[in-house]
Amino acid sequence: MKHEFKSDKILLTYDDEVCVHAGACVRALPSVFDPSRDPWISIEGADPDALEGAVDQCPSGALYCEVYD
Repeated sequence: MKHEFKSDKILLTYDDEVCVHAGACVRALPSVFDPSRDPWISIEGADPDALEGAVDQCPSGALYCEVYD
């Protein structure tokens, strides 16, 4: 199932059926990806460039990020 997280500058999608729970996103950007929180993703926790960098580290491709100018 795909989940969407949006702001005026960012669209982040997370596909829980693709995720392998490697934890790369949590290690890269714990201010955004925090499994102890519900919802566990809070895109307000980082600037768009940092978020794109963390998403790029996802080994499964479960995360996708689009940044709007």
